[in-house]
Amino acid sequence: MGQYFENVDLPSKMVKTNAFVLGKKFIFCTDNGVFSKDGLDFGSRLLLETIPLEEVGGKVLDMGCGYGVFGIVLNKITSCYVDMVDVNLRAIHLSEINIKENKCENVNVFESNAYEKINSKYSCIVTNPPIRAGKQVVYEIVMNARNYLDDDGKLFLVIRKEQGAKSLISDLEKYYNVEILNKKKGFFIVKCSL
Repeated sequence: MGQYFENVDLPSKMVKTNAFVLGKKFIFCTDNGVFSKDGLDFGSRLLLETIPLEEVGGKVLDMGCGYGVFGIVLNKITSCYVDMVDVNLRAIHLSEINIKENKCENVNVFESNAYEKINSKYSCIVTNPPIRAGKQVVYEIVMNARNYLDDDGKLFLVIRKEQGAKSLISDLEKYYNVEILNKKKGFFIVKCSL
């Protein structure tokens, strides 16, 4: 998995970024060693702008949360309860800062390697899986999500065409009812239900 997860030796260079999402302003502290350190990336924004908000409620899991974008935005927009997890300790620290910065309530963040420390079920799991960590990690996140979803729960994810979207979607169809909610600039927004 390399540097993506073992970034403690990277010099910290924390910066504050602004993001306007779904009509609200958010402030996110980012840093070296986390995904999209320069601010909200296109794929994550597309997922947030596509996800049917009426289907987001109850308890939500932001899997591989990075600095907390999905969990924080969904919490503020829908008032859902959110767990956010990542294996990257710098990401966890940034998420904690960003929860306070954006005055979130009912948001919990903790370190977990995929579902290793998850012992709940969720109405919704949201992820921008860490492609650079390799196919095995990505598949562990998206295929095992079904074991942590409520009976009517849903997995929402973003994946790029050039990063294997079509083969991943084909594999997801073996376990889920799969719907492509949006396609734009090579990014696929995918909804998986049981």
